[in-house]
Amino acid sequence: SKERFVMKTTDFYFDLPEELVAQHPSGIRGEDKLMLLDKKSGSVSHFDMRDLPDLLEPGTLAVFNDSRVRRARVFGVKETTGRECEFMFLHQIDEKGFLWRTMVKGAKKQKRGMRYAFPDGLFGVIEGEDAGTEFRNLKFDNPISESWFEKNGHIPLPPYIKRGDTASDAERYQNVYAKTTGSAACPTAGLHFTEDMLSRLKEKGIDIAWVTLHVGLGTFLPVRESEIENHKMHEEAYTVPDITAQKINDAKRSGRRVLAVGTTSVRTLESSCDENGFVKAGSGSTHIFMYPGFRFKVADELFTNFHTPESTLIMLVSAFAGREHILNAYKIAVEKRYRFFSYGDAMLIR
Repeated sequence: SKERFVMKTTDFYFDLPEELVAQHPSGIRGEDKLMLLDKKSGSVSHFDMRDLPDLLEPGTLAVFNDSRVRRARVFGVKETTGRECEFMFLHQIDEKGFLWRTMVKGAKKQKRGMRYAFPDGLFGVIEGEDAGTEFRNLKFDNPISESWFEKNGHIPLPPYIKRGDTASDAERYQNVYAKTTGSAACPTAGLHFTEDMLSRLKEKGIDIAWVTLHVGLGTFLPVRESEIENHKMHEEAYTVPDITAQKINDAKRSGRRVLAVGTTSVRTLESSCDENGFVKAGSGSTHIFMYPGFRFKVADELFTNFHTPESTLIMLVSAFAGREHILNAYKIAVEKRYRFFSYGDAMLIR
């Protein structure tokens, strides 16, 4: 039998100095650095975010994810001990909102049957536990509404931001165009865009379309398998509106470029298309895992942030631009002191 080339998680490691992990957003939204990576040659050039409209071909269709971050971090008090416990609400399991999938801090001590008092007189009981994981299902005596999260929840900053959330994060960790609430983390490529930038793109003849993909916390889960193909990908729900499918399919037919803004937009596009890159409107859920060897059928260009070593996201951009090109670009990014992750700088791959 022909020997298969097996990719290791360690193939996606790079050395990242701690101080390059952005702990705060830039002073003014959109004032970030922008690296341009040519996926064919691997050549790298340096710009600022304000240069983006000039780097795109007129007629390009830019696809954004309009999911809004839920204030999903909520504290409950354990009945038996009176201790406060932090829960991260991922998604509701039932139709009405009584049963929720959560991630809980100190999970080993949070067992089936335990009761917690939450704000506004709500009580939740652990119904199911996934032994050995941080996940717990919580059953409530009343359904939970979006307004309850708005009032009682905190913005779920990523684990690598080593500070508490502040009032300004409520605005800065949300995209200006975010609309449909449901993400446990921000689709952060969008954080670089302002209303002004969106107008400038339109003036340059860049068309804009929207998809919705609710980001799960699986985004942050480390790849624990040594061979990447064995990694089990998390599942996320998405929607492609009719008008978006139509715009993408028109662009494909007329040979215009499709730019995916963010890895979540890519996940949505590549999950909802056929062999020829034509996209079907509707809702679904995806656990698509893109790593080198994956063939992209919809996205021609990708706008994204700088990602974590050995993560599924760096595997995705490596699938898009080639692993050597990405690792070389990241090495340059470190030398040039680019800022990494959610609140960091941006990269355009074309």
